[in-house]
Amino acid sequence: MKQQTALKILKSGKNVFITGSAGTGKTYLLKQYTSYLKERRLYPTIVAPTGIAASHLGGQTIHSFFALGIRESIDEGYVEFLLEKKYLKTRFSKLDILIIDEVSMISPELFSSMDLILRGFKDTDAPFGGVQVVISGDFFQLPPVSKEPKEKRFAWQSPVWKELDLQTCYLEEKFRQDDAQLIQILDDIRSGTMTACSEQLLDSRLEKALPSHFNPTRLYTHNVDVDRINLGELEKLEGEPKLFVYESKGSQKNIEKIFKSSLVLETLALKKGAVVIFIKNNPEEGYVNGTTGTVESFSPIDNMPIVRTAEGRKIKLDLEDWSLENDSGKVLATVSQVPLRLAWAITIHKSQGMTLDAAEMDLSKTFETGQGYVALSRIRNIEGLRLMGLNPMALRVDPLILHVDGRIKTASQKAAKRIESLSPEQLKKEFEQHISHLGGIVSKEKIAEERKNIKEGKPSHSAYVTPTHIKTKHLIAKSDTLMKLAQNRGMSKSTIVNHLQRIKEEEPETDLSKYKPDEALFERVDTAVLKLRTKKLKENFSDDGRLKLKTVFDALNGEVSYDDIRVCMLFLDK
Repeated sequence: MKQQTALKILKSGKNVFITGSAGTGKTYLLKQYTSYLKERRLYPTIVAPTGIAASHLGGQTIHSFFALGIRESIDEGYVEFLLEKKYLKTRFSKLDILIIDEVSMISPELFSSMDLILRGFKDTDAPFGGVQVVISGDFFQLPPVSKEPKEKRFAWQSPVWKELDLQTCYLEEKFRQDDAQLIQILDDIRSGTMTACSEQLLDSRLEKALPSHFNPTRLYTHNVDVDRINLGELEKLEGEPKLFVYESKGSQKNIEKIFKSSLVLETLALKKGAVVIFIKNNPEEGYVNGTTGTVESFSPIDNMPIVRTAEGRKIKLDLEDWSLENDSGKVLATVSQVPLRLAWAITIHKSQGMTLDAAEMDLSKTFETGQGYVALSRIRNIEGLRLMGLNPMALRVDPLILHVDGRIKTASQKAAKRIESLSPEQLKKEFEQHISHLGGIVSKEKIAEERKNIKEGKPSHSAYVTPTHIKTKHLIAKSDTLMKLAQNRGMSKSTIVNHLQRIKEEEPETDLSKYKPDEALFERVDTAVLKLRTKKLKENFSDDGRLKLKTVFDALNGEVSYDDIRVCMLFLDK
C-alpha cells in the first residue's frame, strides 16, 4: 500500500493497523496524520512501550500514560483504584485518538490493560473506550521482552485486537534504504529464506573497514558488551572521571526493584567529551528518554554535567527521581541519580526506530528472533555496515509471524480497495464527519488560519504543552521556600498556592512539607477550621462541601491573609 492510500484510511476515522518492513515510513505517515489533526485543532495521544520509541513521535511510555507503574497485567480492581484519581479522569476525558507505536514490543497483557483502563474511564464496553485507535509497528522486529516462554506473546493475540476491527495498511515502498543489495537481504530475512547471494554479501562485510568519514554507531545484543565498549571509550578521554553515586530513600529490597525495572545506574562515571544518552523524560528541561548528546563540561557550582544534545541544545543536569509506589500511590522507595548513561555503543533493543548512516554490529550472540533484522535495517546502505560476528539466529524471524504475514497483506489489499473505490466527494464527507464528530474544525478558512499559527509557533493548542501547575511541580525540588518557588516560576505567591492546591488534589503523595507554615500560624488556622467544621453551619460551606475561605478569614478577624490560610489548609485533614 502507498502512504497516501494509508493516509486516506486514517483520515476516515477508522481504527487502523499500520505495518510494513523497516524503513517504509511508518513514523513519517503518523507524523503526517498528527499534523493533519492539529491543523483541525485535534490532538492525538501518542504512546509507545519504551521511552526511546516514544521519543520518535514526541509521545510518552504506555506505563506512564496509563499509570501502570511496572505492571503489564491488571484487573478491574486496579481500574477502580485508578478511577478515583482526579488527574487521570481529566487526562482520559480529553483522549479521543490514541496512537500506539512500536506494537511489536507490546505484550498481549499490556495491550489488554490499556483497553480495560479506557473502558473504565470512558464508561463503555466499546473496545478501547470507543476512541480511534491507530496502531503502528512491524511484528518482524523485536518482540516483547519476556523472562519466560509464553504461549501468546504478541499484541495481536489479545482478544481485543479482533474487536477493534482494524483496517490494515501494509506499507511497501522503502525510504530508508537506497541500496538494492541491502533491501534484498532484508526481504530474504522477512521471507524466511536466505539466498546464497545475500549470505555472500553479509560475509563480505565481516570486519570490513569503513571509509574514514563514517563514525559508526556500535550495536550489540547484550548490555555487558555495550558496557565494556563504553567504559573502554571513556578511558581514552583525558582526565579523571567524575563519579556520580545514587542517593536513595526506602528499604534496600524496594531500592533493588527500582534498579531492576529501570536504566538508572548505581554509579555513573563521566568525562568531558563522553557520548551519553538520557534515560528519563523531562520535556521541561529539553530532553526525553532516548535523547543523545555529548558532555561539554561540568558546572562550577555543583559539579553537575552540562550536555550538548545532538540537536544542539545545551542542558545543565540535575538529579532525577525514580520511585516505586504501591497500589495506593504511596511512595515506597526513591532513587535519585543523574539521568544519563554512556552511549558510544547501544543495544539493538534501544536502536529500534533509529536511522543510522553507518553501524558496527556484533550479531554473534543474537538470542532473539528479529534482533538481526532490526540491527541490519537501521542502516541506509550496505557500505555503512561493518559486521563483527553473525550467528544463524540473527537471520531468523518468528515462524508465527511468517505464517500470518500473508493474511496481513491480504487485509491491506482489501482496505486499499475499499478506500480507493470511494469518490472524492464521498472521501471528503467521511473525513469531515470524523473531524466534526471529535469537535475539530472543518472550515477551510479556519484550517488555513491554524496552519499559519502552527508555522509561526502560535498554535491554538498543543497536546504536549505541560500544564502550568506541573511546571511548578518540577521546581519544588530546587525551591526551599514558597517565596523561592514563586521567584523561580516568575509568578505571584497566590498563583503558586493555587498550583500547590491542584498538585495536592491530583497527586496527594507529593511531598509539600517544606512549605508548611510555622507552628504558631498553623495551629491558629487549624483551631479556627476545626471550630467551623464542628458547628456544621450550611452557610459556611460551598456546594462541594468545602469550607469557604471567607468564613475562615472572618473567624480569624482578618488577621491572616487568604494565601496563608490556603497554605495551611493544604496540610489539614479534609
